[in-house]
Amino acid sequence: MPKFKEENNVRKKRIRDFGIVPGRVKTGKRNAITDVPGVLVGHCTVNTEGNHTGVTVIVPGPGNAFANHYTAAAYVHNGFGKSAGLVQVEELGTLETPIALTNTLNVGKVWDALVDIVIEQCQSDGLEPMSINPVVGECNDCRINQIQKRAVGEKEVRQAFAAASEEFEEGDVGAGAGTICYGMKGGIGSASRVICIGEKEYTIGVLVQSNFGATEDFILNGEAVGPKILEWKQEKDDMAASEEDKGSIMSILATDLPLTSRQLKRILKRTGVGIARTGGYTGHGSGEVMIGFTTANRIPSGCEEELLQLSAIPEHVINRAFLAAAEAEQEAILNSMTAAKPTRGRDGELYYSLAEYLNDRNA
Repeated sequence: MPKFKEENNVRKKRIRDFGIVPGRVKTGKRNAITDVPGVLVGHCTVNTEGNHTGVTVIVPGPGNAFANHYTAAAYVHNGFGKSAGLVQVEELGTLETPIALTNTLNVGKVWDALVDIVIEQCQSDGLEPMSINPVVGECNDCRINQIQKRAVGEKEVRQAFAAASEEFEEGDVGAGAGTICYGMKGGIGSASRVICIGEKEYTIGVLVQSNFGATEDFILNGEAVGPKILEWKQEKDDMAASEEDKGSIMSILATDLPLTSRQLKRILKRTGVGIARTGGYTGHGSGEVMIGFTTANRIPSGCEEELLQLSAIPEHVINRAFLAAAEAEQEAILNSMTAAKPTRGRDGELYYSLAEYLNDRNA
């Protein structure tokens, strides 16, 4: 089992702890996005009387991303969202900062903090950036968090970076502290898959911030359990279910597979298959935004060479990456739901953990 950071000495459960194995492709050692060498994840959670929210940062690798850009891509499956930085990623096919996730009304404050952090790093490296493209994603956590207080700022972003590690918590932490998924508690979840191309193994890792879906649509490993969960909730005299497919899901994909930006975008689109496997159909009020990068094919900033040599896989083997991305996305969503603790909303309604339902079902 992965040695993720523990809370109160109790390891949070993941979907495989319940005997459910989504997919058939081999996982990485941690079954997390940090199985991609160099990738780190950090959280800062704000948990006060009025706020239950936070920020999560994904550090793509060691060194200065602004000095050596990552080949990257973005795909907006449904654009009901307020993310920042996607236009330039889409246009240039590069990522020049870490990625941060937070709530909807804190995107600007987190963007501003990222600018300061990148400037400081560049100054220490003897660089003078004239333009920086921070990438920030978001979900609206207003059903649990008093979002208008905008409780995430520079201090919280810096704390998340300070906590960045290969081992990290899932569930209702960081940017997932106040999110809801299929009418239950959502949050941060992650998973990875390992594929072989040629004689070498490569890793595809996914991290999600889950905040979407109606309970009745929820599918668990091919089983339509949504109506059963609604009955289970009714027996508990609590109907804290999402009545329609609204909210958002941010999906971050990392890999060490050598790819072009175009290939990476094709792979990113397959995370949508993983979302669909859990029952999501991309409702009007839902924002499905995917951001991906590869640690291969770094591109020096300000390179004066007239030709760059990049490596890429041939298209006839890309199906392996497609399947890996779909499976990792599906499992990451389920992990976000089982690792989350039951949490009450601002109106007193209770959002159960998927782990509670599975425990009762298996009892």
